[in-house]
Amino acid sequence: MEHILKSFPWVEHLRCEFPAAQIYVVGGAVRDLMLRGEIVDYDFLIRAVPPPLLFSALQKWGEVVLVGKEFGVFKFYPREGNFRVVDIALPRREIPWMTGGFRDFEIQSDPNLQIEEDLSRRDFTINAMALSVTDGRIIDPFQGAQDLQQRRLRAVGDPKIRFLEDRSRMLRGIRLSCQLQFDMTPQTWAALKEGVPQIDGRRADGSFVVPREVIAKELLRALSADPVRALDLLDQSGLLKMLLPEILLMKGCPQPPEFHSEGDVFTHTRLALGNLRSPQFTEEFGNDPAPAELILAVLLHDVGKPYTIQTPERDGTDRIRFNEHDRVGAEIADRICGRLKLSQLPREGPLHIDPTRLSWLIRQHLLLVHGRVEEMRATTLERYFLNPKLPGDLLRKLMFVDGLASVPSQGSGQLEGYHALKRRLEQIQSLAASKEKAPKPFVSGEEVMSLLHLPPGPEVGRLLLLLREEQLGGRIRDREDAVGFLKKQSSHPP
Repeated sequence: MEHILKSFPWVEHLRCEFPAAQIYVVGGAVRDLMLRGEIVDYDFLIRAVPPPLLFSALQKWGEVVLVGKEFGVFKFYPREGNFRVVDIALPRREIPWMTGGFRDFEIQSDPNLQIEEDLSRRDFTINAMALSVTDGRIIDPFQGAQDLQQRRLRAVGDPKIRFLEDRSRMLRGIRLSCQLQFDMTPQTWAALKEGVPQIDGRRADGSFVVPREVIAKELLRALSADPVRALDLLDQSGLLKMLLPEILLMKGCPQPPEFHSEGDVFTHTRLALGNLRSPQFTEEFGNDPAPAELILAVLLHDVGKPYTIQTPERDGTDRIRFNEHDRVGAEIADRICGRLKLSQLPREGPLHIDPTRLSWLIRQHLLLVHGRVEEMRATTLERYFLNPKLPGDLLRKLMFVDGLASVPSQGSGQLEGYHALKRRLEQIQSLAASKEKAPKPFVSGEEVMSLLHLPPGPEVGRLLLLLREEQLGGRIRDREDAVGFLKKQSSHPP
């Protein structure tokens, strides 16, 4: 309690002004405190204080915004303490319309409602606990603490009704299972699977009952928490069929065993996702968690294979082939992003998906297969991997986990091309000043035109490209060398 009072000095002020007030920390905050001994996001519930009086009292210690009169929820921006914004709610009842929409409830806020009744409307038992700030008592009417100890996810009350009330809870259950590494109880899991076909339900006006933006957020949070577990649970629940049917086509899609003895395209993709958490990946790239954009690129990098497969028996090819599956996969990924609104999350956050970047990653993931790294121009490598406008770092990581998951019938994973790429990039970066991705050009286009008395045009671009290749190859060391090279080129035009 001392930590809470220290972090939120306004709580003590409120207790003094309203001695009968009952102040609770609720929901996921209590869960996190019991699991990890700390709280990241606080949600408060305050009983026995009329809303107008609570609003006026909070205004003494910060800015208050009423989210919705019927919801009884305040956004509080305290002037003191460790937190910039806090959610404060009154106890409330929620009477569901049973349409399945996450906002389709009649809300009845009531400052005198018992805390146990407020907790009874919540989704899972581990989120239906409250911590009394007054005496440190845990209110746990649905045995959420016991479920935490047994690492299980159980719906409050009848799971069928919980999922019928709000269909997005099915995806929230998957996400919590991935975040916490909890298994659902048999009854909760059975009810979830039964309710899955309703995730695509529509209203009379044609809009989705569960907004695609809500699905996108839960889907990306689940994949970010544990990519393989998320894929498995989405598959086993039936949500994969409803939301990402293109991925199911990878099941049973064969691959040439000489390059992919690990199995079909789905198996390969699952292995690649697992490699994002592998010791090899950590050793190569460090401990920073993979952003959702990379995880989605790994999930979809071979989504074009089932659409492009050619076999010796059917097509007369020398082996199983997937010509242009990188291009086709990029187009499919772009359509998926549009369909599920995957780009709607905040741009600055780890869950943001840029469809253009995602498509580019999938389109380029075979770059090392299409050509030998040793024979590639240095300017080509710079363009793909050291260009700040492109996600070259994510492309390297995608190539790494893809190669690690490609198990030839002879030998280990196909990482020779990746390691050759790494050596080439290190050579290029060694020519740069400290912490630069690549060395700065010795001369600009304007300087080329001035030195050689050239007008703007393709010739200037050609000379810049030649000069850059020589610089990145280490054959030109300074501006003087660059000027000499340019003058030599201009005296011997192509």
